[in-house]
Amino acid sequence: MSSGGCSIVWFRRDLRVEDNPALAAGVRAGAVVGVFIWAPEEEGQYYPGRVSRWWLKNSLSHLDSSLRNLGTPLVTKRSTDSVSSLLEVVKSTGATQIFFNHLYDPLSLVRDHRAKEILTAQGITVRSFNSDLLYEPWDVNDEHGHPFTTFDAFWERCLSMPYDPQAPLLPPKRIIPGDVSRCPSDTLVFEDESEKASNALLARAWSPGWSNANKALTTFINGPLIEYSKNRRKADSATTSFLSPHLHFGEVSVKKVFHLVRIKQVFWANEGNQAGEESVNLFLKSIGLREYSRYISFNHPYSHERPLLGHLKFFPWVVNEGYFKAWRQGRTGYPLVDAGMRELWATGWLHDRIRVVVSSFFVKVLQLPWRWGMKYFWDTLLDADLESDALGWQYISGTLPDGREFDRIDNPQFEGYKCDPNGEYVRRWLPELARLPTEWIHHPWNAPESVLHAAGIELGSNYPLPIVEIDAATVRLEEALIQMWQLEAASRAAAENGTEEGLGDSSESAPIAFPEDIQMEERPEPVRNNPLHGTRRYQDQMVPSMTSSRVRVEEEETSSVRNSAGDSRAEVPTNANAQQNAREVLNQGVLQNANRNTRQRHNNTTTTFWLRNAAEDSTAESSSSTRRERDGGVVPEWSPPTSNFSDQFVDDENGI
Repeated sequence: MSSGGCSIVWFRRDLRVEDNPALAAGVRAGAVVGVFIWAPEEEGQYYPGRVSRWWLKNSLSHLDSSLRNLGTPLVTKRSTDSVSSLLEVVKSTGATQIFFNHLYDPLSLVRDHRAKEILTAQGITVRSFNSDLLYEPWDVNDEHGHPFTTFDAFWERCLSMPYDPQAPLLPPKRIIPGDVSRCPSDTLVFEDESEKASNALLARAWSPGWSNANKALTTFINGPLIEYSKNRRKADSATTSFLSPHLHFGEVSVKKVFHLVRIKQVFWANEGNQAGEESVNLFLKSIGLREYSRYISFNHPYSHERPLLGHLKFFPWVVNEGYFKAWRQGRTGYPLVDAGMRELWATGWLHDRIRVVVSSFFVKVLQLPWRWGMKYFWDTLLDADLESDALGWQYISGTLPDGREFDRIDNPQFEGYKCDPNGEYVRRWLPELARLPTEWIHHPWNAPESVLHAAGIELGSNYPLPIVEIDAATVRLEEALIQMWQLEAASRAAAENGTEEGLGDSSESAPIAFPEDIQMEERPEPVRNNPLHGTRRYQDQMVPSMTSSRVRVEEEETSSVRNSAGDSRAEVPTNANAQQNAREVLNQGVLQNANRNTRQRHNNTTTTFWLRNAAEDSTAESSSSTRRERDGGVVPEWSPPTSNFSDQFVDDENGI
């Protein structure tokens, strides 16, 4: 055991010993103290849900066992302030260095920046690494050095990068332990007594831990992957990888998944197996969507709170807690939707295609605020992932430049024919419909009375009638869209006439509150006025600092250009003149497009193939601002935007 001069490896969502750059750096530096800090209060309203906490508990236990086998324990700390706890561990262990891996959600970016500032001021060397992405967000840009705003362009660029993602690292052979005699672990409590019975059922279906993640990856590559393109939409069988919770907690690296799948692709290409090649391309696209979610979160750090296309802030959402409760309980009267929601509550899991169906029904048929649905997914999914969930719900809601058309309703009846043609999935989760013939399983309201009677079904009694008729929902959606475009047109006219007072902006108006039965304490991140950095003292990632939105407003009032396409995107302090020129060009486009007929914009909105081939199978991932050193560049400064979010994209007709 080494005394003094050791390195701390701060584990977060990288709970593995292989292909862990922070752990590898710590082992190379000498003695290591592995630390995990449980500070869920820092997450504000996104406190982890029950099933997510169950997974974390078991994954940490698995990691601790692996680290002990290599020579050192995992020190666990309960805290409300991660940085303060890190300082305490530094003092009690005599550590001189801290290593950790990057995270890309806004809360983590701010926390990591604060950690680096405070620890460096104490004389501690701090380095961070990329362990979660194929490429860092700031490494993937268009030919002008700007971030992409459509997935297809982003992923095409990733696949054509001049260098491949780094090969995965092997686990260390042994770890020299640091002195933790004065740094006892805290007992972490992840579940209360009322949750233990439900959690015990999860262990029958899932095996958290990094070595189990490797087994799941191997099973998928050697089994379902070859027919993935043919079977991926089937909800009634195990046709997907089931890797998403392992990826969220960092039990397996995306680089390892990418490399092993690409090796399989080369093998099948040499055999002339076109179906296998197509399956690999589709599966890798789902990995790309996960990458894109981090990319969007990094460049637009409020994507989990506000629509990225600003006109959606005028949409008249239906604030109906009765609808919300029926959706959560699987009592909507649409069998495929209800089966999915009951599976989610029972298991913490949903097939990708079913996620699309239930979320589309939520937003398009019930017209409930998309943030309610995203929050419920966060509370109930095993693989709850803020970046991926935000991207998925924004896509379904039509609030992305390449999202699906907002006026497109996915009829659950017809979706059932595609992903559950024999009705087995519905029968598994809706036992009250188990005796209904397949012909009627996805639309029991059309079944003859004699058929319903023989199946023991009394609609409106033991199974509900449809909560909203699809035809009525279509009419209501069209009316809501007309109202939305009228409000947006009025807002633009008021802005041009200088009488916009009272209309506000999505960055200024408070979002629709969560229903009380899922309301959680909201703890807004305090404003931090951090000075801009000149010379950087680290070679790795620097994290953006947040500046006061009040200061930001004053800055914008001094500008003669009202809208800025770059306000909410990460900006690199260097090359400021070049960025300003690019911003002026974008602003001119904003002002020109602002005068277009808004109704024509709606009718001509273009979309990409985001979900049909890939989003059904996973959700997305990330990218960002300007090119930096491979080993971990400088992350740009960003601050809360005050400009209209739709102006960031200029005009979605152009597929920007």
